[in-house]
Amino acid sequence: MKPALNIQLSKFKVLILSASVGAGHMRAATALERAFLEIGAADQVRHLDTLEYTTTVLRGVYSKAYSYAARHLPTVTGWLYDALDRPGRDAPLRLAFNRLNTRRFVTMLRNHSPDIAVCTHFLPAEILSWLTASRQLAIRYAVVVTDFDVHAMWLSRYCEHYFVATDEARTHVEALGVEPDRVTVTGIPIDPVFSARKDKHEMRRKHGLDEGRPTILVSGGRLGLGAVEKIMTSLAALPRKVQVVVMCGRQEEARKRMQQIATRLSAETSVTFKIFGFVERIDELMAASDLLVGRPGGLITAEALASGLVFVIVNPIPGQEERNADHLLEESAAIRCNDPSVLAYKIERLLGDTPRFESMKKNVARIARPRAAFDVVDTLVRLGDRRRFFAAGASRLHQ
Repeated sequence: MKPALNIQLSKFKVLILSASVGAGHMRAATALERAFLEIGAADQVRHLDTLEYTTTVLRGVYSKAYSYAARHLPTVTGWLYDALDRPGRDAPLRLAFNRLNTRRFVTMLRNHSPDIAVCTHFLPAEILSWLTASRQLAIRYAVVVTDFDVHAMWLSRYCEHYFVATDEARTHVEALGVEPDRVTVTGIPIDPVFSARKDKHEMRRKHGLDEGRPTILVSGGRLGLGAVEKIMTSLAALPRKVQVVVMCGRQEEARKRMQQIATRLSAETSVTFKIFGFVERIDELMAASDLLVGRPGGLITAEALASGLVFVIVNPIPGQEERNADHLLEESAAIRCNDPSVLAYKIERLLGDTPRFESMKKNVARIARPRAAFDVVDTLVRLGDRRRFFAAGASRLHQ
């Protein structure tokens, strides 16, 4: 059995390693960085994108290729996800490829010399495991899984501790041979701002929304303009007076196009629309809303749960998003819409059934973990303290 983390975090350097494959891994790392700083649990905390220290080839494979496949070849993406979900299988070939393309990353690790690394993506964990096995570099590290299911690629031989989202995920990891004292259920780390309660009406006033209307938040940045237009058109058919808030990301052309659609639909129906480009305080828009329509990525799902939002699942990518969707549906914290033409129908059924809607909101509150980032840091500190306690006790016995 591996020992607990033999460190005193308050006197050590912490390196948080993510990878810019989508935004989720990076946001989880940023959340942990902020939690470390707020708690004051380390002398130095640094967050780095592993892909910035790799070759152009590896960056292309991990970011551009995946993004293209997820958008244009979802069936292939799902097949690959399932095919690779076998511990140990294809790992030697993948590791050999990664080793050839991460020499700058290894050099950075040697120069930075952290006392502990916390990985929010499996790539840095895999390289750290190889460095440990080959006795080139020994850095203690923990892995923070950023989805509700644990894919085999997250498993790392020399990982000291795993942080997972659910009890089911913990059971799965333990069944694969990881000792129970090396796995902690914390939820997925999200920005500490989600742990602060906000008044719904105050947030609506702040962002120019009607305080009395049910509010539907659409996460459109990852859906694509065509899909968002279909969603907006469907929502415009709702028979009750609701307001729809659309977040469309950083692309200004997309924002302008959505604004044109919103203006037209608002003039034709009793549903009002408000369009936002890049949103710095997504927590405030979530706090102002009642429902979230979007794809169930790990981070946005955790943020929605922390904000008390019932999720309306649309267009999940086969693989991790499908498994995230399964978790929400099993917990009765979401509904799923496979065709935009029936989206308004499904939402109207939900809003019109008050007991069902209130029950789902209670389920959301039950499985939400708004303090996940703090819980990860607290656990690391506790494990380090426990190890020092036992070490001190052993030394006294031998005096």
